[in-house]
Amino acid sequence: MEALNSILTAIAKLGGEHSASTALQELRVATVNVISEVAKNFKEERKVVTESSCEQEKCLQQWGEDEGVKSQLEISYFEGAGRGAVARQDMRIGDIAMEIPLSIVISENLVHASQMHSILGEVEGMSAETMLLLWSMKEKHNPDSKFKLYFDTLPEKFKTGLSFGIEAIMSLDGTLLLEEIVQAKEHLRAQYDELFPALCNDHPDVFPPELYTWEQFLWACELWYSNSMKIMFNDGKLRTCLVPIAGFLNHSSCPHIVHYGKVDFTTNSIKFPLSRPCNAGEQCFLGYGNFSSSHLLTFYGFLPQLDNYYDVIPLDIDVESNEGFADTGPTSDWTSHMIRGTWFSKNLGIFRYGLPPPLLDHMRRSRNPFSQTMNLTPENLEIELEILRDLCSMFQDMTDALGDGQLDDRETTSWDTKLALDFKYLQRRIFSSIVASCQAGCELVESELQRYRL
Repeated sequence: MEALNSILTAIAKLGGEHSASTALQELRVATVNVISEVAKNFKEERKVVTESSCEQEKCLQQWGEDEGVKSQLEISYFEGAGRGAVARQDMRIGDIAMEIPLSIVISENLVHASQMHSILGEVEGMSAETMLLLWSMKEKHNPDSKFKLYFDTLPEKFKTGLSFGIEAIMSLDGTLLLEEIVQAKEHLRAQYDELFPALCNDHPDVFPPELYTWEQFLWACELWYSNSMKIMFNDGKLRTCLVPIAGFLNHSSCPHIVHYGKVDFTTNSIKFPLSRPCNAGEQCFLGYGNFSSSHLLTFYGFLPQLDNYYDVIPLDIDVESNEGFADTGPTSDWTSHMIRGTWFSKNLGIFRYGLPPPLLDHMRRSRNPFSQTMNLTPENLEIELEILRDLCSMFQDMTDALGDGQLDDRETTSWDTKLALDFKYLQRRIFSSIVASCQAGCELVESELQRYRL
């Protein structure tokens, strides 16, 4: 989608200076048609929950419009996804779905104008993001805040992986996500302990203790992790910001809005143009970034509805080094590898099997460091069988370590345990696809070997 839209951008730049305008127009029409065809394969169907009230969100939208927000979107609640944005009318590629004036964007400039900036500026290692986090903890309770309506729409408790309870954490046993969440929580706790209660003791008027508890700190962390955007300002600096109203847009693996995050100096606003069409009544999606499902669960609190190409599992392959191995090429420097669900691969034939070529090459060279080709010889085929059987055994063990998925009860569990079990199911699915591909690969190789044995 990004590549196709880059073609449209190039056509737009050439349109005013190139004489072959007819050819450019034909190319543009063809590109738009391809985008529409690609988008048809990535439909995300979610029902609008009509009984859920959006009064606070509508008040925020009206406030935004009074402040200069222009939007073709309406806020609604979606089953299983919470709040989202729906197109009010049909929109084409390039249309601006939403335009947010810089005057209502929450950025570090607000901290600079606050009483706490002079204090925090003296704290060694204090980042702009941490200053904003501490500012928002206090501003949330300010009845006279310009952003009161925005803070009123935020949940009292964010449901991200950082808020997982003990049962949910234990449900992740056997996954790398268990360690990731524990380490993230430990990091945040250490950061909190460095700041408090010292700031409250030294400056109780600026940092009231009742507003700066651990629970409030975690809430603010989840707010900034799950709602902030990186914005490029006109001075060339990239800043982390909260963008009211735009934060209602949900993520998709194939979003309508891909290119955003840069201030338009002519309008002093942030624009959200469409990279693919969005019809009236359809949910309009934003791309949060190229994140794995584990990252989205930990810091945003959801798993993508569509297959996520960035669900990559790191592997540390323990193989004995061979003499001469260091000179066999760039893969010799690799100490870890990555693998994803084999349903993403279109090459399932011999020497590929839907598995990453760097991983396969690494394992081949660990067995035969001087081999430079992958010809269909009995020797190479025997090595392929060894590799596939090893991988099959490895990933079957990983699958078994996740436990029996049939025992998972998602109907009677809490939100966090359900989310943990859904993630575990995803891990099983990835591992199972690799096992199935290895088994199919073994059959292919054995069939080819049989020809040499006859």
